[in-house]
Amino acid sequence: MAGLFRRGESVAAGAPCQTKPIVDNGASTFCGIPTSMAVIHPSGWQALSATGSAQREIETLALLERALPDTFTVFHGVHWTRLQHGFSVYGEVDFVIIAPNARVMVIEQKSGFLQESADGLLKIYGTVKKPIAAQIARSMEGLQARFGQGHAGQRMALDYLLYCPDYAVRHPHMAGIEPRHIVDTARRSQLAAIIQTDLAAGEDDPVATAALCRFFEGVLELVPEVGAVCSQVQALYSRLSGGLATWGRQIELDPFRLRVVGTAGSGKTQLALAALGDSAAAGRRSLYLCFNRPLADHLTQLAPRESTVLTYHQLCDQVLRAQSVVPDFSHPDAFSRLEAGFAAAEPGPAWLFDEILVDEGQDFAQHWVDPLLRLLRPGGRFWWLEDPMQNLYGRAPVTLPGSWATLRSDTNYRSPRDVLARINQLIGPRRALQAGSPLTGVGGVGGEILTYADTAGLLDQTKRAITHCIAQGFRREMVSVVTYRGREGSALTPFDALGPHRLRRFSGEYDLLGLPIHTDGEVTLDTVFRFKGRSSPAVVLTEVDFEVLDDDAIRRIFVGATRASMALVMVVSERAARTFLERLDA
Repeated sequence: MAGLFRRGESVAAGAPCQTKPIVDNGASTFCGIPTSMAVIHPSGWQALSATGSAQREIETLALLERALPDTFTVFHGVHWTRLQHGFSVYGEVDFVIIAPNARVMVIEQKSGFLQESADGLLKIYGTVKKPIAAQIARSMEGLQARFGQGHAGQRMALDYLLYCPDYAVRHPHMAGIEPRHIVDTARRSQLAAIIQTDLAAGEDDPVATAALCRFFEGVLELVPEVGAVCSQVQALYSRLSGGLATWGRQIELDPFRLRVVGTAGSGKTQLALAALGDSAAAGRRSLYLCFNRPLADHLTQLAPRESTVLTYHQLCDQVLRAQSVVPDFSHPDAFSRLEAGFAAAEPGPAWLFDEILVDEGQDFAQHWVDPLLRLLRPGGRFWWLEDPMQNLYGRAPVTLPGSWATLRSDTNYRSPRDVLARINQLIGPRRALQAGSPLTGVGGVGGEILTYADTAGLLDQTKRAITHCIAQGFRREMVSVVTYRGREGSALTPFDALGPHRLRRFSGEYDLLGLPIHTDGEVTLDTVFRFKGRSSPAVVLTEVDFEVLDDDAIRRIFVGATRASMALVMVVSERAARTFLERLDA
């Protein structure tokens, strides 16, 4: 994931060690005193927040950066691991510090409570107790052995510290670790000074130091632990896109009629959920409406339980059934008849709301608007959220009666910057989106394109795309295969698995509670129509096939591509790829 964090550049394998920061930090201050800072690899860690022990390690990294001089280099493993032949062999070392004299310090951080026993210090993970001394010994031995393989049996000048910032060790002589190697909460303020003192012996050795940097950056091939980063990317997206939810709810209107035209990833769903939360807290009745059943099912899990979450046709059905009118869905014109029946009905007080939110309003038809307005109580608030670029059903823009204020947002905070750059090439400068995320695609997967000639090729390339995402560190449940085609027309719909990847797809049936039934799989499979309004860390947009790259094709690709929050791979037919790539290369 070399492209995910872009604050600075990493040291390339075989390149000289960088002992000065890329940006001159001489003007930086700590407690008002000018200072330079240690070099941190990999870079970009400031862009993400964390919780729990990971947050404590990030705090330690910040301390090391500002408290150690710029002649020191710090490698951190807060979100990183060493992968070799599918096995993690370097995941337990939290920090490696290289001094300019080529001495190395390994720091193992244990946050939270520790247990002191006759077997030494223990860290408890659930029901498992792990001896800390043994962990450190394995890490030290493993590093020395790995270094010796590539350096003619040489050994590093390697030292270690156990850093437990939250715990005071009561019996250090029984810890199984020499007391001088323990920095507990009583000595936490001295951590940087202890490191510098322990690594002070010897003259500076730029050549040996450079070799050590190459070893840790190049030979160890640090790559991201995507599972650890994924939740933080979601938190970062929520934080960045929170402006729409904040400012949209500050607007005062009388009557309150607000139309929000926001692009994919701008934070419309956050705004909707925040407005529903406000309504529930104030004791107001709220109704959330959308067109797609999967989106309604998804929002049901997120919205306050006091809110009513329905599709438009579910609303029509429930209002009519409350009046003892049972719709006949076997009729070929069932949904038109359902809409007409709702428009002619008198819903009554049970169907009046203080707050109505229409999401994905571009999917709504003009003749649905007036029946909905009847459901709003006097003095009620009406929100209309839409994105014209996600109009997959070719519906004409809705004209809203009366006076409405409009709030626009063309900034996408969800999509990685390189994915968004591809999207902007596709949709053209007139409709180009602003990039709000500081991140780029995982492993350089910023819209990689695989092509196929026939159905067999489609299946093979889709399997290859899934495998590629997993190779980048994504777990299967983090990968969503989104087909460009509808559910009935997709060649993938009949499959329960693609190679070793079991698919979790909608079975077409619902349980007694009205919830969708899915097949028992790990990798999500859905259509671009059904997946609209949701997102996934890694998206495989497949079955992309068209004769002409018209507005309909562009919108489908736009919707599918903007579902990805970390990585995107596209599987495109050969005929479509020629036209598609011409547009991207133009």
